[in-house]
Formats: sequence, structure tokens, C-alpha cells
Amino acid sequence: MAKDGTIRVLSALPRLFAAAMLLGALGEHPYSYYQFLRLIVCAVACYVGYWSEITGYRAWLYVFGGIAVLFNPLIPIHLSRSTWQPIDVITALLFIASIGFIHHNPKASRAVPDDSTRTTDTEDGELFDE
Repeated sequence: MAKDGTIRVLSALPRLFAAAMLLGALGEHPYSYYQFLRLIVCAVACYVGYWSEITGYRAWLYVFGGIAVLFNPLIPIHLSRSTWQPIDVITALLFIASIGFIHHNPKASRAVPDDSTRTTDTEDGELFDE
């Protein structure tokens, strides 16, 4: 049980860090802060999207996939400061909300199919899905 709690806390830390950076972006900072923000938010969004897929929360995968595209540092999307501010707040709230919705619980993960759903082709012995 303690291990599950530790995993949950450790999985929440990147999301809280990204949310704090996003809310911090509401202030005045040098351009390098916003470049670093893009890198962090994109990376954490990919991480959350990955865990969304693994644990079966597919809708969150699309949400965080969109966030990763919006904040990607390689091909930046340039918007005005007044446009970025509400996006930053909404994105921070999504990161925080995802902590409660996306669990890193192996029981919630989609099961890996076992060989009981496979049959053998009698001629060459190859396996195929039914």
C-alpha cells in the first residue's frame, strides 16, 4: 500500500511543477523562462498522455496530446500575452485535475492479452488473433 502512495506522489510532482510554472508565467519574465516553460509543459504533457493511454483514460490522452502540440518547443505557436494567460491558467488546472483522475494503479491498467485468445494455424504452427 505504501508503494502505491509513493508512486502516486511521485507521479504528481511533475504535474504540480508544470502547473506552478504555468501560473508563474502570469508574471513578467525574460523570454528564456517561457522557452523553458514550453519544454517542461510539453514533456510533462507527453508523460501524462502516456500514462493516460496506459491506464485507459483515453480522453485525457487527447487533452494532453493537444497541450503537448500547443506548447511544443520545436515549432512554437506564437500568440499574444493576453491570449497565453488564460491558456496557461486552464492548462495548469488541467494538470492539477489530472492528478485526481489519472491513477498509476496497475489494477486500472488495461490488461495485456494472454495467449488464451490466440489459436494456432495447424499447417505452419503460427499464432494469430481470433
